[in-house]
Amino acid sequence: MAKLAATPSKGTLRAAALAARDALSGEQRSAAAEAIAARGLPFEVAPGAVVAGYSPIRSEIDPLPLMRTLAARSAKLALPTVTARGHALIFRAWSPGDRLTLGALGILEPSPAAAEVVPDIMLVPLAAFDRLGHRIGYGAGHYDFTFAHLRKMKPVIGVGLAFAVQEIETIPALSHDVALDYVLTETKAFDFRSR
Repeated sequence: MAKLAATPSKGTLRAAALAARDALSGEQRSAAAEAIAARGLPFEVAPGAVVAGYSPIRSEIDPLPLMRTLAARSAKLALPTVTARGHALIFRAWSPGDRLTLGALGILEPSPAAAEVVPDIMLVPLAAFDRLGHRIGYGAGHYDFTFAHLRKMKPVIGVGLAFAVQEIETIPALSHDVALDYVLTETKAFDFRSR
């Protein structure tokens, strides 16, 4: 766990966590994604539940092995589409092997023709997390807006996926920051629901 002195900014924390993540080898990244997939989610997933993953960018942990495991257990899969900064993500149905298109931010997304769905579970990328379930993303607020929007409709479980090196001691959370229910790393599953 990275330790930094007196209340660093989110930007400083983000940079340190991303540097630790970037330093991992391709083999370490792949092994971590497979370890998470082998362990699965730490809760029961109802058959037909919609699990939204993400298309990994930069050095993010790849959710695809876990998504394949969940699909084999009857979950339906989806991927996000970015609309605009300050707006909730839209999720579209997706299956491994479906063709993806390059979205507005250069991230692979499902075809605009794919059915729009509302996830029951969201697998969330992150730059850093702490043991209270707070996360630091890239600063655009897409996932905070999305959780706030979707949770007005129904309960949505937020599961962060990360490498163990992305854990930091404390994240200075703001009132609009939405905490995760779980974070899964290659070494541990953190459950924050009782906080």
